[in-house]
Order: sequence, then structure tokens, then C-alpha cells
Amino acid sequence: MASVELDAIDLKILRELQRDGRMTNVDLADRVGISAPPCLRRVRKLEEAGIIEGYHAMLNAPKLGFDLVAFCMVGLKRQSEANLKAFAAATDRWPLVRQAWMVSGESDFLLHCTAENLTQFQDFVIEVLTADEHVETVRTMLTIRQVKRVGLVEV
Repeated sequence: MASVELDAIDLKILRELQRDGRMTNVDLADRVGISAPPCLRRVRKLEEAGIIEGYHAMLNAPKLGFDLVAFCMVGLKRQSEANLKAFAAATDRWPLVRQAWMVSGESDFLLHCTAENLTQFQDFVIEVLTADEHVETVRTMLTIRQVKRVGLVEV
């Protein structure tokens, strides 16, 4: 995919949409200082270029019964391309895994997990994660509380 040239207005649009993806195009145009029609064209261009991947609601996990957030650092037995791809694909089948990254360093993957409680998380780690044929090591970190939550990119 070709690189997209972003100007100051595009960056303002991205900043504002990360803050509030539900605002109307008219409100967005007002915030970035242009009229609505060119604002909408710019947003569409950013979507078509894949810079804006989608719009999501940020949910309050504890209010939905998911009181536990944890991270798992997973080391694979072998780091062949086939094993890396197979493990990455497996993460799609695990509902407790909300985000997954292939990483460098001591581990091969970092998994962001949510669970209703410690028992559900422990069952996942023991019965699913460590039982996966590709997994050699799993180190878990339980969170205490989230202290910062912003958009993923500062523009």
C-alpha cells in the first residue's frame, strides 16, 4: 500500500476521531476548521487508505462482569514461520485473548486477556494456553488497575 501524505488538517481529524468517534461530520468539521463536505472527503480518504480501520465503542469491562485483566508472555517451542502463524491463528479462537502481539525478546507473544474472574483466567492458562502444542513457556501478569487509556497513536 502506498504511503498517504497527511497534512495538518488530516492529523487534526485523526486526533478528534480518536477522542470521539461518534461525533457528526459537521461537529468534526467545526473542530478542525473546515466545512463539512471536504471534511467528509478527507475522512473517507483516510478510511480507504486504511489509516482509519474502524470505529469502536469503549466498554467498561467490570460493569459487564469482566473483573480481571491480565497479560501473558508466551514463549514457543520453535520460532519457525509455520509455528508463529499457527499460534497467531490460535489466538483468534480464544475469547479471553482480546489483543495479541508478536514480540521480540524473552517471549514470542504478548497476550492481553480479560476474564470474569481469576478462576476463569487460571482455567484458560492451564487448560488452553499451556496445553497448546506450540507453547513452551507462559508468564502471566495480573493487573491491579488501569491508570491510562487513550487512543493507540498520538498524532
